[in-house]
Amino acid sequence: MSLKTKIGELLGFKSAPQIISSPDDLARIFGTEYVTGTRTVTPLTAMQLTTVFTCVRVLSESMGMLPCRLYKKDGRNKLPAESHRVHDLLYVAPNDYMTAQEFWELLMVCLCLRGNFYAYKVYALGQVVELLPIDPGAVTPKLNDDWTVEYHVNFKNGGTRILSQDEIWHVRLFTLDGLNGLNPIAYARKCIGLGLDTEDHGSKLFKNGAVTSGVLETDESLTDEAFNRLKTEFTENHTGLANTYKPMILEQGLKWKPTALNLEDSQFLQTRQYQATEICGLFRVPPHLVANMEKMTLNNIEHMGMSFVNYSLVPYMTRIESRIRVGLLSEQDRKSYYAKFNAGALLRGDLKGRYESYGKGIQWGILSPNDCRELEDLNPREGGDIYLTPMNMTTNPEVESDANKTAS
Repeated sequence: MSLKTKIGELLGFKSAPQIISSPDDLARIFGTEYVTGTRTVTPLTAMQLTTVFTCVRVLSESMGMLPCRLYKKDGRNKLPAESHRVHDLLYVAPNDYMTAQEFWELLMVCLCLRGNFYAYKVYALGQVVELLPIDPGAVTPKLNDDWTVEYHVNFKNGGTRILSQDEIWHVRLFTLDGLNGLNPIAYARKCIGLGLDTEDHGSKLFKNGAVTSGVLETDESLTDEAFNRLKTEFTENHTGLANTYKPMILEQGLKWKPTALNLEDSQFLQTRQYQATEICGLFRVPPHLVANMEKMTLNNIEHMGMSFVNYSLVPYMTRIESRIRVGLLSEQDRKSYYAKFNAGALLRGDLKGRYESYGKGIQWGILSPNDCRELEDLNPREGGDIYLTPMNMTTNPEVESDANKTAS
């Protein structure tokens, strides 16, 4: 028996002890805490930073407002598979206490703060009929030697169960080992910790009336009585927000000498702005969505909004759609069913731009009038399902023209 095994048994480990080779390994064993300097950065403390909270909220609410439906392929056509049990899980409600919007928002929050999302799958007649979210901190995935995946789940009642891949729906961010999604908070803990320290510094400074710390110096010696009196007077009359701007009376040659940098010298505002920009880059959220309107114009805001959908939300949507097809559908259903988020609502332009594009779509036979009315949430009209074909684009316009004359 090796020394590592003996130490593991003394510490209560039944299996081989885990090797701790970095602070990340230690944090993973004792919980989701990531220490940087003297500050502990966790998903909850990271959410106390306004920029992190706003980025997570923007991503989760944007994903929650997008409907996800299950479709069935029928040749070149696709139809909503409303009769399939999984369709209602994705589009209506995944369980008895959550709506579909709340479920997708929770999934995005877990991915942004933990890098992984887990849900327990409830089956009925061979189909998944319910998804029950599980705290990512209570699940430990493991890849066995035979390439099967199992999940060690710690339940709230204190029990631990080992569940198979057929019982757990696992959505992960990009990964280094193919199993565990990388945690953005863990890898950006120094950036987030600096942002929290900056806010703490500003809070303490303004709590003291924006007066920096300093020392009183004199060439004369002070008696103990004078020292204690001066200390009491300073504490009562010149500290705290209520004592801001009170005149200071110095005696016996005392001089006030600041010992801390002021906000301008410490580049307080520049540091806060840089941290906000860096965190926006971490979550790939445009700055204008977190109320940073510097150098923003109407034109670049529109293009950044489109970029947000294409390069921030679409990777998440593709990842989730793939996991739905693999993890929630049977092998037989995967051949003809697939899930799809509708991101069209986020890509809609203004009224003038939409109507101009509708006109071109109808003119070239891409859309029918009823297709356009459906996109605008309007009821179809009679005779609105006709697709036009320009006369100069047909293969035999004279025959079609004669046929139309005969029909009329």
